Amino acid sequence: MQRYFIYFSYDGTAYHGWQVQPGSNSVQHEMQRALSLLMGRDMSVVGAGRTDAGVHAHMMVAHFDTEEPIADCQQLAYKLNRVLPRDIAVDRIVSVPSDCHARFSAVARTYHYYIHTHKAPFLRHYSNEMTYRLDFQAMNNAAAHLLSVSDFAAFCKSGGDQKTTICHVSEARWTEMDEPGRWCFVITANRFLRNMVRAVVGTLILVGRGKITVDEFRSIVASGKRTLAGDSMPGHALFLWDVSYDMPSDEA
Repeated sequence: MQRYFIYFSYDGTAYHGWQVQPGSNSVQHEMQRALSLLMGRDMSVVGAGRTDAGVHAHMMVAHFDTEEPIADCQQLAYKLNRVLPRDIAVDRIVSVPSDCHARFSAVARTYHYYIHTHKAPFLRHYSNEMTYRLDFQAMNNAAAHLLSVSDFAAFCKSGGDQKTTICHVSEARWTEMDEPGRWCFVITANRFLRNMVRAVVGTLILVGRGKITVDEFRSIVASGKRTLAGDSMPGHALFLWDVSYDMPSDEA
């Protein structure tokens, strides 16, 4: 059995997330459909994570297995792009050791959340317009606290299948982009809980608006109670930006 990683991106607007769900279109369904068509048999792909409805991926990784080696991975990637919808694009396909797993072998994932503080019709599909005055210094002071904690239950949506709420965040910061009034929240961790990034951003926005202090933000994290944290932010401004693996085949 030979295993392959697919590196690809997608616009999540038209999809009910990554994972196959009855009665709803998903990115996983489209990838499996296209791959099955080209391989001549039912194919299953396993993704590096589960993005929610409307969330995008600048880079997603998934793996699939074949009984025989693929003669030309570049040609298969080309054919996949011809078959897949226009909002899903394969970058490359690489052979990996059979024990490598798109989800469990990943050592880090990075998400970006975009906001803009002025009316901007060409940004509205991929960035969240915020009409409030925000204190980004206070938001960064609060975000820095995330690097010193490990239990993120306060930002976990109930009903998930996670066995633990422990995550290790190595980066969490707001950065201003080249255009004034455009900001990006960058967060990297070994793993993320369901809805975690959007809940973190929503709570940081409360800090930026002066609704809660940095100390209160820390208390919310320590409480482990989702009911005390801020609202979950809309998914259209969230991107899975990168997935990292500690192996030679990881070129990202």
